[in-house]
Amino acid sequence: MKHMPKTCLALAISSLLLSACALGPDYVRPTTEAPAAFKEMKDWKTATPQDQELHGKWWEAYQDPQLNALVEQVNISNQNLAQAEAQFRQARALVQSARSSYFPTVSASASSTRAGSASSRVGSRIATTDSVGLNAGWEPDLWGRISRTVEASRASAQASASDLQATRLSAQSSLAEDYLQLRVIDAQQTLLEDTVAAYQKSYQLTQNQYAVGVVSKADVIQAQTQLKSAQAQALDNGVLRSQLEHAIALLTGQAASDFSITPAPLVAVLPTIPVGIPSALLERRPDISAAERRAAAANAQIGVAKAAYFPALTLSAAGGFQGSSFAHLLTLPNRFWSLGPALAATLFDGGLRHAQSEQALAGFDASVAAYKQTVLTGFQEVEDNLAALRILEQEAQVQDETVQSARLAVTLILNQYRAGLVSFTSVATVQATALSAERTALDIQRRRFSASVLLIKALGGGWSQAELPDNAALSEAR
Repeated sequence: MKHMPKTCLALAISSLLLSACALGPDYVRPTTEAPAAFKEMKDWKTATPQDQELHGKWWEAYQDPQLNALVEQVNISNQNLAQAEAQFRQARALVQSARSSYFPTVSASASSTRAGSASSRVGSRIATTDSVGLNAGWEPDLWGRISRTVEASRASAQASASDLQATRLSAQSSLAEDYLQLRVIDAQQTLLEDTVAAYQKSYQLTQNQYAVGVVSKADVIQAQTQLKSAQAQALDNGVLRSQLEHAIALLTGQAASDFSITPAPLVAVLPTIPVGIPSALLERRPDISAAERRAAAANAQIGVAKAAYFPALTLSAAGGFQGSSFAHLLTLPNRFWSLGPALAATLFDGGLRHAQSEQALAGFDASVAAYKQTVLTGFQEVEDNLAALRILEQEAQVQDETVQSARLAVTLILNQYRAGLVSFTSVATVQATALSAERTALDIQRRRFSASVLLIKALGGGWSQAELPDNAALSEAR
């Protein structure tokens, strides 16, 4: 070290002082205007004080033990979730890869070379050269290229962590929606089976009355047609149920051929969902968080592109032993060393660096637009499902009254038919109306469950941006 030129030492010290310099703009989170309140919150049933926020296991609010068990299986076995988790680990490894550029690289080498040359005077000459040595090189981060690269990789890793949470929430909400729909299908199947039984009695009644000459053959045929139609509807109901069962198997990471859900009554209840204020949505939705983190990564890439305009300084050192006799290789006369800086700059590249800078700037603008679009989409999805729940609740109340009226009409017309006061056409009409009203009521219930799940998903499912891994966690060696 004492033979090192003073200029080299001065240059090395200067490079260390300059290493904190980072080119490119510092990141500022893109601004978005959040409305003061959700428009569709009018007449919304607010949550009780202790439930002002969604909790992590939001599906437990439906109070269905089997739903709880299936969602937990999603968290363990869903393959899309496993893929997203692996992609996050890849992104975290890229942070480690970028940070490694802060440190020097050290390599070791050993070689043994035997070479010969021809001479007209003394004939051929053969020589052996053995060598062992260490080489070290380090590029100080003069212009912040490395720090901006690390910044970009950290933001990308956080975006990947948000993607993982978004994938988890999507799988959980898809399963909840499919499962609740399946249970409504089970309720519809029970309704259709009860309807088939009622139509069977009506058919038997018309046969008995036809046998004594009270009604015509047309009434018997009409009753039989109605019965067969209900039986066909009951069979057709199984198609959608099977498809939902297969979808749930896929979400839980199981083969559809080995998975089944036993029909059971609908026990789930519609929860009261805490909505909060629109501005909180920016912190609670993982897809919004992912878009914002990608904007941060794109901003850091601008600094990487700007740093390419400036020269790169490399400090290198080498030392070891070299000689013709391996037995005496590691001796003082055979030692060698070298130490010095190297400065390299691109003088002409045909516009490559300018194009890369323009690409980085455009990439940042695109990521900001994507972030703002994701925010707007989030507001839309919340408003859509708030409106759906509010309107469907009103519709369900009216439809329940319709069902009660239809049931009463069936009772009255059947009594009149038994007394011979009306034809079977009147019976068939009110029975068909009653079945339609019952099925519509169940369909409204299905849509209310679906809208509630989608609203919880739109609100982020109880997740918060505070759960993202910070820089320290991403920088830890794994």
